[in-house]
Amino acid sequence: MKERRTKTQILVDILRLVHRKGGKAKSTHILYGANLSHKRLKMYLDALIENGFLEMMTERGHIYYRITKKGLQFIVEYRKIQEITDAFGVPI
Repeated sequence: MKERRTKTQILVDILRLVHRKGGKAKSTHILYGANLSHKRLKMYLDALIENGFLEMMTERGHIYYRITKKGLQFIVEYRKIQEITDAFGVPI
């Protein structure tokens, strides 16, 4: 049985998804890509915006979420931590 994702893993999944979409994505794309309910997605998006990892923007009447430099740096640092923990066999 697959283990549940931690909150940090979900945050990183959202940031990576937005980054792969060219740095910005609609909430529906994030919802399906991160495999979250609407309620949980809103909670995570609010946290990412509040901490400066994402910013909300409007373009041609559509709301998008754009990754910030801080969000990109978080992905990089998380990857380093993940490599270290994997090397020692310790899950994050």
